[in-house]
Amino acid sequence: MTATPSFVREPGGEVPVAAVSDLVVVGGGPAGISAAIAGARNGLSVTLLERYPYLGGLASGGMVLVLDDMCNGQEIAVRGICSELIARLETLGLAVTPPESDRRSDPAMWRKWSRWGVFDFTSHMKPQPIVYAAAFDPDGFKRVANHMVAEAKIDLRLHSWFSRTLVEDGAAKGVIVESKEGRQAILGKIVVDATGDLDVAASGGAPFIEGAYIVTTVFRLGNVDIAEAERFEYAEPEAFKTIDREAKRIIGGSWDKWWLKTPLPGVVWCNCPHMANYDGLKVADLTRADFEGRRRIANLLEHLHAKMPGFRDCYVVDVAPQLGIRQTRLLDGVYVVTKEDVTERRHFADSVARGRDYYTPYRSMLPRNVANLIVAGRHYSATASAQKMSREIPPCMAMGEAAGVASALALEQGRHLDAIDVGVLQRRLRAQGADPGDVPAANASVVRAAE
Repeated sequence: MTATPSFVREPGGEVPVAAVSDLVVVGGGPAGISAAIAGARNGLSVTLLERYPYLGGLASGGMVLVLDDMCNGQEIAVRGICSELIARLETLGLAVTPPESDRRSDPAMWRKWSRWGVFDFTSHMKPQPIVYAAAFDPDGFKRVANHMVAEAKIDLRLHSWFSRTLVEDGAAKGVIVESKEGRQAILGKIVVDATGDLDVAASGGAPFIEGAYIVTTVFRLGNVDIAEAERFEYAEPEAFKTIDREAKRIIGGSWDKWWLKTPLPGVVWCNCPHMANYDGLKVADLTRADFEGRRRIANLLEHLHAKMPGFRDCYVVDVAPQLGIRQTRLLDGVYVVTKEDVTERRHFADSVARGRDYYTPYRSMLPRNVANLIVAGRHYSATASAQKMSREIPPCMAMGEAAGVASALALEQGRHLDAIDVGVLQRRLRAQGADPGDVPAANASVVRAAE
């Protein structure tokens, strides 16, 4: 048995080894949490690294407070760890989902549920159908994630900023992180890149492309008279449209419903302002976006106090500590998912995760040129246009779960990640409650074999 080294060498000196495990997951957002839990539940020792002092990534720190994009019509397409997390949140009273009896296109259901954000945003029906989705509390997400990670006996290391990937002979061996203790080495047999920005794979030499999309400084408002706000919307529709249109102009970019309900009484969340032409990889742009977002929020608040019924006495509860970044680096992997793959609902024989009605092939999670490394999250291998339609949190969690189980199978079988039996992976995922997409839905098309 080879002794664990005390140090690894890098240019300029030696770095102490702080942890060694079978699986190292970099990024404690939704995909990383799922990968770590799945790996641990399948027998691996796991180290989970996160730069912030909490788990949840854009779900909690970015306050993207609806889990959606997980239904193919009435079929729930994303299950597994994502569904388990939602159920735990509901038990705590920190998530709200519409009952099955309310999931349909109906004016009464729209009025009842649309301000929760639990509707099919891709549907062209009017009103858009209410579907299975979850409006949740961000601190509740952190709390449940903590419990699930602790139950799985994962070595969680918060306050650990990824620095670079350790690669030997074309294979990832671990990572270097920066911390209050200085630089530390975290070694593992397999590494999962769940950073959202492809930091690990890019550092390790995997090819990638760069994309860009809108960024958002999400915020919450408190002391909102929600009943009065909804009364105004439906009882005085023309006056509402005028004031609401001006609110959208001031905030400078939003979805149609710029505020949505949360499980907390009198608290709403605002997934805006949407701001273009900021590079999520550049410090100067990130700084400017934070400043600009807060400026717009302050201007909106003045308008609401003066004009909007239900919002006259509202105040800012908080602004998300993480800027909402949707697209930066994208893996150029073994297979690149295209816009047509998503829009035409193309099924892949090696599908290991699903979104609403699209499928994620295992090959799109595998980098070229770097072994012992797998990617899970919005930075998977896809074109920029495909990623914009397939980057929501639940399908990213499904990818993470697949990555964790795939890592366990690779170590069990003594194979590289690109040589495991994907059929075995699919069967194990399904046995553990996930839906890997191995069985195509009735509306799927263009069945392809894994190459």
